[in-house]
Amino acid sequence: MRESDSRFSGLEQGKWAFVYVALIIAWAILAWPWLSGRVTIPWDAKAHFLPQLQFLADSFAKGESPFWTPFVFSGHPQIADPQSLIFSPPFVVLAYFDPTPTAWAADATLFAMLLVSACAMVLWLSDKGWHPAAALLSALSFVFGAAMAWRVQHVGQVMSLAYLPIVLLCLDRALVRRSVGTAIAAGVVAAFLVLGRDQVALLSIYFLIGYVVAHWLQNSDRTAAVRTSIKPLAIASVSGLAIIAIPIVLTILVAADSNRPVIDLEGAGRGSLHPAHGLTLFAPDVFNASGAMGDYWGPPSSHWGDTGLFLAQNMGQLYLGALPALLLIWGLASGTLWQREARVFSIALVLASFYALGWYTPIFSLMHAAVPGVDLYRRPADAVFLIGFLASVLAGHTLQNISEQPMLQQKPSMRAVALTFIIVNCAFAVMIALAVQHEMTATVWQGIGIPAALFAMAAVALLALPRLIQEKSVMATALVAIFLTADLAWSNGPGNATALPPETYAELDPASQNETIAILKQKVSEGRSDTRRDRIELVGFGFHWPNASLTHGLENTLGYNPLRLGHYARATGAGDHVGLPDQKNFSALFPRYRSPLADLLGLRYIASSVPLVDIDKALGTDDLQLIARTKDGYVYENTRALPRVMFATQSLQANFDTLIDTGQLPEVDFNTQVLLQTPPDTRQRAPGRVRITSYNNTFVTIDVDSPDGGWVVLNDIWQPWWVASLDGADTPLLRANVIFRAVAVPPGQHRVTFTFEPVRGAIQQMSGGLHAD
Repeated sequence: MRESDSRFSGLEQGKWAFVYVALIIAWAILAWPWLSGRVTIPWDAKAHFLPQLQFLADSFAKGESPFWTPFVFSGHPQIADPQSLIFSPPFVVLAYFDPTPTAWAADATLFAMLLVSACAMVLWLSDKGWHPAAALLSALSFVFGAAMAWRVQHVGQVMSLAYLPIVLLCLDRALVRRSVGTAIAAGVVAAFLVLGRDQVALLSIYFLIGYVVAHWLQNSDRTAAVRTSIKPLAIASVSGLAIIAIPIVLTILVAADSNRPVIDLEGAGRGSLHPAHGLTLFAPDVFNASGAMGDYWGPPSSHWGDTGLFLAQNMGQLYLGALPALLLIWGLASGTLWQREARVFSIALVLASFYALGWYTPIFSLMHAAVPGVDLYRRPADAVFLIGFLASVLAGHTLQNISEQPMLQQKPSMRAVALTFIIVNCAFAVMIALAVQHEMTATVWQGIGIPAALFAMAAVALLALPRLIQEKSVMATALVAIFLTADLAWSNGPGNATALPPETYAELDPASQNETIAILKQKVSEGRSDTRRDRIELVGFGFHWPNASLTHGLENTLGYNPLRLGHYARATGAGDHVGLPDQKNFSALFPRYRSPLADLLGLRYIASSVPLVDIDKALGTDDLQLIARTKDGYVYENTRALPRVMFATQSLQANFDTLIDTGQLPEVDFNTQVLLQTPPDTRQRAPGRVRITSYNNTFVTIDVDSPDGGWVVLNDIWQPWWVASLDGADTPLLRANVIFRAVAVPPGQHRVTFTFEPVRGAIQQMSGGLHAD
């Protein structure tokens, strides 16, 4: 990885133009199954991220703020949610210009970002004086290899890592050229990487810190290197901090009060990469990860007994292509990976591998205890993303190195050849042994036979590449492009984990004619009034259904998100998913559908794939009314559901934490009384009248006629960033009825306004100015 002193740094612009053309063609071929519309990226890409994108687009189209959504978990702070896409520029642009983005549009945007990332990687490596073939190999194996291919459905993490080559391009130019413009660019792009706020972003930032330190240490005059880098690094830091400061603080505050403020070591360890997953560097589908769940036989699965792991079958894939893998092993065997230019990437790769292995080594426990941020995440196997990037760079470095000195001229070449041969053959021998042990020999041969042939062809290509690079540079680049594209198209192409028919997600089309959704939308619309906004629940319809409420504007008490407001999750039992009937949880305060909390939530319509008595064993025959039977399931009505806004003339005191823990509510008439955490006020007052005059994502206006004073109770979720005003003047926002909002009003006619102001609310929260009373 030499800088501009490499003899390849002055290659004609035409050769680099050929690289970009080859890259775009390879990208189009590899992305075509999705770009053609034949398949779509499944699982989280649709179940979670597509509805988030559609909510964002709908908010823009209506002129509303997307910082809060009422459509999942009875209300959720999107601005603090790492997976809301609010701080992802490519998706923000799509949402701004397309009010109803489709699954195809979301996929195309993601693949466009991968192309931008790959081009940036080629440009970054060309700055280092790499040969075009080496740069192309690294770029292609990065964006279509390992987790970037096999976990493409994890949109947020893919986006986070896609920024990394762009940051490195700008950072290197800022450090070498001391350019203010590139320093600002480095800070801005790094900020969007950080705003992924996921484990991949965290690990990438730690790598970038190490990369800068390596820049200092590898300079012959370290003092001068540090001194000259201060200005560009300061500019980059200020630029980045200006963008990330508020969102990061908001996320930290929400996480601290969420259902998962930290992840303990055991919980994180269950997301460890099993050592056997290392075999996927050689044969990606050895365990049939691309097939149906029942056909997968790698860890964790029934074939391996109880591993204690909780990983999907595609989360351990490391395959970058046979040629990059062979180059990586050759670089290890020959010592190339320890050359000065590669050392920081090699060290980072080793550390990332230990991190990914989680509880299989003692090192992760030290990281979990000592490294800031690690205990916020539940799956160390996410480091596979960074491993793929580092391995692709090191593979390219090895090709760059042998292009300058052909393999068989390197010392000790024959020993390195023998070691490479042994490593590769031992890996395939272990695969066969595991197949025998787990009685999978009948199905394993395609999983290892084709990769073995690809490795043999890669070895031949590797022997030919040095001379081609020396004599016919463009042909060498073309050989890399053709061989690697064909390999990745076959090995990392569409599979059950990465591609499903678009019609699988028909319910996530805003124009969907699904009968169940149509009934819910009709019923909610018919029942809406100036006091009533009915909530719904979707239970057990499949993995992609829980967040369909974001797509269709239905106010759902549940949803799909690993991060939820802590007091809401405790009070209602809401889990991160409810795609299966048995994922519906109850709580002490919400022990069954016939409960005061269900009524306060305004939970009027419950749609379920099975009869609700199968979910709520205590359900009586008169508790809910079956109002529709669709091809998907059953729709019930809770006629006891209360209005969204009510007027209380008396207040009772309660300890909300105790109520959540015990579920023991005092004797209370919620139509006229409100539970607060302040001393009771049971004076007799005349009833008041309330009506909603305006309701959108972040702004609610209520007109009230209060003869003797009382409390306006809004059955929306209390959260400290909501503020209230009475006739235009600030007034305390009270936490009421355990999880809802209330405002005290004096006698007379008034207007009460609830506004979501996250920055103001967060400042008051940090200064202790907001309390849950």
